[in-house]
Amino acid sequence: MATTSQQTPAHPVYVIGGGPGGLAVAASLRERGVRAVVLEKSDAVGASWRTHYDRLRLHTTRRLSGLPGLRIPRSFGRWVARADVVRYLEKYAEKHELEIVTGVEVFRVDRAGAEWVLHATGGRRLTGSAVVVATGYNHTPRLPEWPGLDAYKGGLSHAREYRNPKPYAGKDVLVVGAGNTGAEIAADLAEGGAGRVRLAVRTVPHIVRRTTLGWPAQRSGILVRRLPTAVVDRLGEVIGRCFLPDLSAHGLPRPEKGLATRQREGAVPVQDVGLIEAVRAGKVEVVAAVEAFEDGEVLLADGTRIAPDAVIAATGYRRALEPLLGHLDGVLDGNGRPVVHGARCPREAPGLYFQGFTNPISGMLRELAIDAEKIARRIARGISRGR
Repeated sequence: MATTSQQTPAHPVYVIGGGPGGLAVAASLRERGVRAVVLEKSDAVGASWRTHYDRLRLHTTRRLSGLPGLRIPRSFGRWVARADVVRYLEKYAEKHELEIVTGVEVFRVDRAGAEWVLHATGGRRLTGSAVVVATGYNHTPRLPEWPGLDAYKGGLSHAREYRNPKPYAGKDVLVVGAGNTGAEIAADLAEGGAGRVRLAVRTVPHIVRRTTLGWPAQRSGILVRRLPTAVVDRLGEVIGRCFLPDLSAHGLPRPEKGLATRQREGAVPVQDVGLIEAVRAGKVEVVAAVEAFEDGEVLLADGTRIAPDAVIAATGYRRALEPLLGHLDGVLDGNGRPVVHGARCPREAPGLYFQGFTNPISGMLRELAIDAEKIARRIARGISRGR
C-alpha cells in the first residue's frame, strides 16, 4: 500500500477490535494518510481466531478472503486453516505497520461535539475524530434460557470452549444447534472417537457443498446475492435436489423455507465438511430441539429424555454492543444490532462506523475487505473537507 498525503485531524480515528475487520480498516486508513489506532482488549490481534476449534478452516477460498493490501499466501492452501489465519493477521499488522494497543478494553463511547470520547481500561479517556466499531459478529457466547438450566449438574459448555474431540473420547455427547459450528463439531466428534454423537436441531438448515464440481459455494453466493429472493430460493432448491442426498430418513428433511429467505432472516447455509456422510453413516444422530433440563436429563421437544455425558451448546453469539453504545439514540436496533454498517453512519451519530456485523453468503472476509475500503474512503473524504 502506498501512503498518500492527507490533512491530519487533531485526533486519530479509533478502531475498536483487532480482528480482521478492524485491521483492514486501519490499513485502509493508513493508505490514505489517516492515523488510525486499533484498540484490542486481548494481548494479540486475531484473538477470536486463536481460540476457535482446531479443525476449523475458512469456508471461503484463499483467493477471495484476503484483506486490502496483502494476499493470503498460496502455501496456505485453498481452504486456510485456523492457525494460518492467525499467522496471516499477524503478518498483515506487521506489513502495514499498524498502530495497535493491546490490553485495552473500551467500555463506553460518547459523542463530544464533533468528536468522540472513548472510556477504556485504566481510567483512559481517549478522544477520536471518528470511531470504527469492529468488535465482531460473534462476540459473546449465547445460551438460551432453558428451564432447569441453573440446576443442571451435567457437563455443559458453549461451543466457544470446544477445541478438539480428545476430551470426549468414548463419551455420549449432545451438540445443540445445527449451524456451521454445531454441524462441524458434531462431525469432528464422530470422526474423533466420541462414543455417541447426537445433534439437536430446531430449524432444519440449508446444507450446501463447499464445492460442487470444483466450483466453490462462495462464488455462487457472490453471483446470486443481488438477485430476487424468490429466484435464489428456487435455484437453491434445484441445486440441492441435484447434488445433495435426501436426509429425511435421518431426521434432516429438506427445509421448508428457501435458502435466500432464511439468509435474510439471519441464517446462513451450512457448508458440508463431513456432516452429510456422518449422518448417513449413523455416526451423528439427529434429534429434536432441546426444551429443558430436568432431574439431570435433557428434555427434547418430542418428549424424549436423554442423559448425555456432555452437552455442547452451539447456540450462537450476541453482539453485546449495548454497554458500549446502548445509551446513544438511533444507533442500535431492537435486537442490539447496528442500524447501519459499512460506510454509512447512524443519522444521529456522524463519525461512528460499524465493521463486520453481517454474515453474508458471499463470504465474511471478502465483505470485510470491501467495507474497509469504503469506510476509509468516507472518513478520508470527510477529513479532506475539514469535517
